[in-house]
Amino acid sequence: MLLTIVGCSGSVSGPNSPASCYLLQTEDDGGETFSMVLDLGPGAFGALYNYLDPSAIGAVGLSHLHPDHCLDLCALYVAAAYSPAAPFARLPVYGPPGTAARIARAYAAPPPSHRDVAPEESQLERHFDYRDWSAEQQIGPFTVRTAEVRHPTPAYATRVTETATGAVLVYSGDTGPNRALIDLARGADLLLIESAFRDHPDNAPDLHLSGRQAAQIAAEAHVGSVLITHIPPWHDSAEVLAEAEPHFTGPLTTAVSGARWRIETGAVRPLI
Repeated sequence: MLLTIVGCSGSVSGPNSPASCYLLQTEDDGGETFSMVLDLGPGAFGALYNYLDPSAIGAVGLSHLHPDHCLDLCALYVAAAYSPAAPFARLPVYGPPGTAARIARAYAAPPPSHRDVAPEESQLERHFDYRDWSAEQQIGPFTVRTAEVRHPTPAYATRVTETATGAVLVYSGDTGPNRALIDLARGADLLLIESAFRDHPDNAPDLHLSGRQAAQIAAEAHVGSVLITHIPPWHDSAEVLAEAEPHFTGPLTTAVSGARWRIETGAVRPLI
């Protein structure tokens, strides 16, 4: 599978990157490219045009409903409803319970009583087929397992397996240290893991990881490679990486917007 880092800035968009957004692509049974987007934070939708026509997105998965991970779903709706390519095909959107209501509030969508909207549907649900995460689901050519992780709002880590090859990416979403993430990540080819904190004893519990904690999770889960992501613009990514490096002996680096990675069973290769 091919991973493209669309946005990797933590908590807010940054000077060099949109907020969280990761594009996963592989061929489906018919030989066509299937594209799944994990998270869609501020600035990410516009950046997606660098990599594909957004009308070709096959599914969206939202790790949780904090604004830095979901608000550009509103921008995707605008393109789906009003761009020259509109209307887009109705798109499956996976997320925590309450995703439909959260995005409707963010967009300030009119209620179902609006004269142009049938009573049984909201404005956005004409274009988005909202689905709650389950423990396991098939999304196109990907098998996706989830685990609820520790964060102030319901949040899910995802284990995405390329069904045809068995290649595995695990994405932490936002989380504090927890056993569920270790279990989900066990043996993954690539762990894409957040590190929004610097290592400090006074860090708030059950909120984010430091570089050290991310690396320790990766080591305990015996993953092949690690990409540290979600570093906010007020932290130096090199310093976060330096905190992580002593705790994981395999390939480890930080995510950069625009970087692409080929994930295979037992191998992860950066693409130039």
